[in-house]
Amino acid sequence: MPQKPPALSFEDLLDSAHRHALHLELRDAYAVGEEREVYDAFLRDGSVPADDSEYWSGWLPLVERTVARGVKVRRARIVSEPLTDYIRFEHAITDANLRAGEQVRWLPRRRASTLALPGNDFWLIDDQVVRFNVFSGDGEALEPDHTKDPQTIKLCTEAFRMVWDLATDHADYRIRPSH
Repeated sequence: MPQKPPALSFEDLLDSAHRHALHLELRDAYAVGEEREVYDAFLRDGSVPADDSEYWSGWLPLVERTVARGVKVRRARIVSEPLTDYIRFEHAITDANLRAGEQVRWLPRRRASTLALPGNDFWLIDDQVVRFNVFSGDGEALEPDHTKDPQTIKLCTEAFRMVWDLATDHADYRIRPSH
């Protein structure tokens, strides 16, 4: 069996974008791992990490320099309602993503029932390459998959477009009480 060429690091992949970097998130919970401290603080008292904290030290500068090159960085999240604690945490920290230049929208899972979606979260870079973020059943990140397959790119392009068009902008998405 031929070996796949080594995939670009995520930073190199985002640095390669010229027009857009589109991210679709499909899970209601991810293993917390390196987020444990900030996640626990959020659960305890609703606090979120400052933009200049260690938590954001890699991500926010990467997004800022990507957006500064004229690349649109868009993130769409399909979420179950009522939201899980983890998605409430993501919602609470999303303002930092916005300040860095990301555009973020939310789509209640109930409204996604008729959409054809891939089986994993993905990043689509300039309609040229897809990086699938693969997770174990308990939310641990596994080795990502990359493809330049035209049919897969077409599926992901259309899926993202449909989700984006149906989704609500972060500024307008309201969390409903869980009761």
